[in-house]
Amino acid sequence: MNGKLIDGKACAKSLRENLKGAVDTLHSQHGRAPTLAVVLVGDDPASHVYVRNKARQTEEIGMHSIKHQLDADATQKSVIDTVKALNDDPLVDGILVQLPLPKHLDESAVIEQIDPMKDVDGLTEASAGRLSLAKPGLRPCTPTGCVILARQELGDLTGKSCVIVGRSILVGKPAAMLFLEQNCTVTIAHSRTSDLPALCRTADILIAAVGRPQMVKSDWIKPGAIVIDVGINRIDAPERGMGKTRLVGDVDFDGAVAVASAITPVPGGVGPMTIACLLRNTVLAACARMNWPVPEGV
Repeated sequence: MNGKLIDGKACAKSLRENLKGAVDTLHSQHGRAPTLAVVLVGDDPASHVYVRNKARQTEEIGMHSIKHQLDADATQKSVIDTVKALNDDPLVDGILVQLPLPKHLDESAVIEQIDPMKDVDGLTEASAGRLSLAKPGLRPCTPTGCVILARQELGDLTGKSCVIVGRSILVGKPAAMLFLEQNCTVTIAHSRTSDLPALCRTADILIAAVGRPQMVKSDWIKPGAIVIDVGINRIDAPERGMGKTRLVGDVDFDGAVAVASAITPVPGGVGPMTIACLLRNTVLAACARMNWPVPEGV
């Protein structure tokens, strides 16, 4: 069996096109478009690339993008004061603090200052609580993207067995809640799970989010399952030349593609969906804050 590639870029593009129509509707009906504010602290090159991509895609669909850049030695107070000012700004609908923060800062304390109504990353305790209680709220972007990709391949997920390898608060745990909302039977696994390969072979939907390059092997996968690889790992690639590297996921892709019915590539799978779902959350946040009806297609 040769697995189909799940094209996250195409799915994200389709979602952005729908969001652009929604933003146009909001602007015509209410006189303004949603605004996303990003707080970037320090000089991490990857973070700067991510923030540029987010700003570009935000503006491409007609929303406003604001960036607050702070020095790498910014104090905890200055970062929190920046977040509080954005909380108080009536024209800001979504706030994202780009992670990781410099090591001297307390990430959790900063995140907890975000107004839950503007928490477009879905990381505050209030957002996590609403998710666990199945109450409406802003959901974490990467797990939401995983659900959208799974539904794209399988349609109704009711009754499907979903195994999630990874128990992080960023992906694993919220993904479990979101797949439960889709009426899946969900198991969270991790590095200390007994006979992890055998458990993975029970999955109709296998989510790899453990942060270990190519950990999930082809013989861990039930023939015909779909595999969603959340991992982004940079490894040495001597075949490309001295000092060269390449990106791989948490799944041994070359082996898995021969067993799975469909699989996300790395890059080009879950990553594009994360940004698209961030933009979607910003639209949803604006509608919730302003008591606007949510346009079709969001």
